[in-house]
Amino acid sequence: MSAADPHYVAKTFMDHLPILQVVIPLISAPLIIFIGNRKLAWIIAMIASAAAFVIACLMLAQVKDGSFISYHIGGWAPPLGIEYRIDALSAFVLMLISGIATIVLPYAYTSVKSEIPKRLHTLFYALFLLCLTGLLGMVATGDAFNVFVFLEISSLSTYVLVAMGAGKDTRALTAAYDYLIMGTIGATFFVIGLGLLYMTTGTLNIADLADRIANQGANRTVQAAFTFIVVGMGLKAAMYPLHHWLPNAYTYAPSAVTTFLGATATKAAIYVLLRFMFSVFSPGFHFEDWTLYLIFIPFSLLAMFAASFVAVFQTNLKRMLAFSSIAQIGYMLLGIAMLNATGLSASIVHLVNHGMTKAALFMGVGAMVLYSGSAFFDNLNGLGRKMPFTGAAMVAAGLSLIGVPGTAGFISKWVLVQAAFENGWWIIAIAIMLSSLLAVIYVWRMFEVLYLTAPAEDCTATDPPLPMLIPMLILAFACIWFGFDTELTLGSARVAAEGLLAGSAGMAH
Repeated sequence: MSAADPHYVAKTFMDHLPILQVVIPLISAPLIIFIGNRKLAWIIAMIASAAAFVIACLMLAQVKDGSFISYHIGGWAPPLGIEYRIDALSAFVLMLISGIATIVLPYAYTSVKSEIPKRLHTLFYALFLLCLTGLLGMVATGDAFNVFVFLEISSLSTYVLVAMGAGKDTRALTAAYDYLIMGTIGATFFVIGLGLLYMTTGTLNIADLADRIANQGANRTVQAAFTFIVVGMGLKAAMYPLHHWLPNAYTYAPSAVTTFLGATATKAAIYVLLRFMFSVFSPGFHFEDWTLYLIFIPFSLLAMFAASFVAVFQTNLKRMLAFSSIAQIGYMLLGIAMLNATGLSASIVHLVNHGMTKAALFMGVGAMVLYSGSAFFDNLNGLGRKMPFTGAAMVAAGLSLIGVPGTAGFISKWVLVQAAFENGWWIIAIAIMLSSLLAVIYVWRMFEVLYLTAPAEDCTATDPPLPMLIPMLILAFACIWFGFDTELTLGSARVAAEGLLAGSAGMAH
């Protein structure tokens, strides 16, 4: 399973970790439907997610030195066979996705009971695992067409998961339909781009693609492929202004679904963007440089300010956090556009830090909705005082969202500012700090509603049951912990950034 030995045959359990990462949740999903028992459905989903998380951690330990794992499906060597390739970047993102899934499931055990009809619980856990399978597969595979296949698996299950919110609000059906239409357009653009690349090179293996187009920067077909792939995955990543599906999907989906998607779905899409822009095309292509400078930077800045500004005026807390996510995606894309190791490190570490932060916030909102029945600010008055542990978790995550020193969010923004100064872009550095002030405004609105307004006289809200509370507190603690101990997060991000900047050289068999 190493680049040095293309004829290597997997013999031990550890050798099969890349395929087990995807196969365990994939097999567990139909197993849940076959058994048809609600309690067993949750247990199977929990075991599968936890197994995926342990596998991701084991693989990250193997590749944190900058090496990679190459797994040949069925023993067929790439480029003819399908390859799963795990490097520092993919292992880091796999750990985020599987970790969030594992921590969301205990929370979902309680929240799903109150938000989704009982007859759909088994289906919910099966679809949750299918979505997890798709996201993990997008990250683990080294085959471009496989990325599309797993993208569709995750997307199709996501549309149904969002629609399950119709039990509380029928607008979830409209949100799921909008998401389906926009997601289908994005996937179509992406697969057209892959088709153009295949037409030019005759291969779909990512490492092989990089080798074959290395000297084809002037080829119009390659340039068109790049455009289709960036637009398609930009839509999936909710890149401004392709973000219109996101606010409603996050607002009306069940709380557990919003938490999982908010922390993972757009992050997997950004991973695919990173993989294609640096491992396949590489910044040596002038058309890619100009795309990053003339499109990514302006739209990233627009996202950081426009989405934050819109968030300030929202009256629904879930919707406010959804617009906040669009702004935070702007930070990630801005780091990519800086084309230096520090900027890429900032994007990758923010991808993980924001995932933890937003998951904690959406969990807190879901716990409050459990008692208030709605995420509108008017229904959340004083709940921070009535639900002290939930409120404390939301305060910690809110401070991380702003980027207050001592939180994970601060690390991301500090490294991003450093990257801007490295390029001599002091205006961009100032813009990053000013946009964080807008985050102060909307996060303060949340604190004001939760703590500085009087709860209703008949309010009987208390902290949620432990299965909901403990995951929330773990994530809130992580938001603080990774603000001080950055060896895992920032350390892994820097190794991943160096691997990306190595481009096709780092992908060679």
